[in-house]
Amino acid sequence: MTQSFTLDINGRAVSVTADPDMPLLWVLRGLRDLVGLRGTKFGCGIASCGACTVHIDGEAVRSCQTPVSDVDGRVTTIEGLGGSPDGGEDLYATQKAWIAEQVPQCGYCQSGQIMSAAALLAANPDPSDADIDEAMAGNLCRCGSYPQIRAAIKRAAREFQGPENRGESV
Repeated sequence: MTQSFTLDINGRAVSVTADPDMPLLWVLRGLRDLVGLRGTKFGCGIASCGACTVHIDGEAVRSCQTPVSDVDGRVTTIEGLGGSPDGGEDLYATQKAWIAEQVPQCGYCQSGQIMSAAALLAANPDPSDADIDEAMAGNLCRCGSYPQIRAAIKRAAREFQGPENRGESV
């Protein structure tokens, strides 16, 4: 039995008709061409790899295991992370750090990696290595770009803190 749902995705109200148990990932994949949501990836389907990570009200969740009926809040995908509903040119600090540190190899897992890192930094703007390890533990990268990921998270943390918070002159 299908139901109608109105989801807040990247600041845009989107109406969908789906089975209540359908994973949010499948809803997002269905919207791929309709509203330009191409970044959230299917990896494993059992919430073990992190490729499908999105934010619901700022919390990183695995969309492959989140039923659409459980979504109660704003869904942010990689396209909306910078604040632009259409993904525009407004890159988020974490995305900028990923580029600066040349993190992606194949790139498949990177949207999930970035979403997990962004949630970490929003909750903890100055994470230790142990904090990073804990927050990123569920995100797998077949290419092994973990050292670059850590470097990008540390760079993004410096960007989040800004010069005024580091005692530097502005």
